[in-house]
Amino acid sequence: MKKQVVLTVAESKRLIAKGVAALPQVQKAMKEGMVVVATGTTNGYVLQELWEKDFDLRRYRSGITTPKEPEKAETPQAEAMPDVIFKKGKVAEELNRYDAVEHMGKGDVYIKGANALDYEGGMAGVLIGSPTGGTVGAVLGSVIGKKIELVIPIGLEKLVYSDMNELHWLASTEDSEGPSLWPLTGTIITEIEALGILTGVDAYLYAAGGIAGAEGAVRLLIEGTEEEVDDAVKLVDSIKGEPRYLL
Repeated sequence: MKKQVVLTVAESKRLIAKGVAALPQVQKAMKEGMVVVATGTTNGYVLQELWEKDFDLRRYRSGITTPKEPEKAETPQAEAMPDVIFKKGKVAEELNRYDAVEHMGKGDVYIKGANALDYEGGMAGVLIGSPTGGTVGAVLGSVIGKKIELVIPIGLEKLVYSDMNELHWLASTEDSEGPSLWPLTGTIITEIEALGILTGVDAYLYAAGGIAGAEGAVRLLIEGTEEEVDDAVKLVDSIKGEPRYLL
């Protein structure tokens, strides 16, 4: 059985967050180990799902891309939240996203968003503005060396068509201006993986784009048994109307 669903950017972020929270390795680490949720727009949704708490998503973000005159919410943003690191399901307030890796090991999970997605190549890319590499530069060595699982929640809106390593090298030359691009490999979770995790369907990016708030939206073709497809449609319906992310 096949049906189509459309997700706005905000709805995709909510779906991806639910998928990440349902990952078996994330659930296990929440019970038995450590989970780091680095700051980021999509990761704010992930944190809400893991923590089961509602908060202003604007309080848990890092670098953002906006138009010249971004739309703003009616209420001003409150003070930024400190990093949230879970240790056996409880918040370890003494740790942050940088020093947490000192206490982590196999079976633990580090959740970090990204800015570019080479889906076919199985790679993501993070824009780097800091001369020391930002969060990735500070923790990636420990993540790799200690075999910590890197989970990368990222929407299909961030698809690029070039090889991620090639893009990295293009932006690394001395005549290149703007942020650098750090290629990452890990457990990439898009809308496709989230639907598979949560309902068992196979999903395909079928079309993209829209207007009047659906800019960046994705149209997915979903396939599975009648029960699986019905569950997927109900899941998407349940997150319809997720508010847009405004400043």
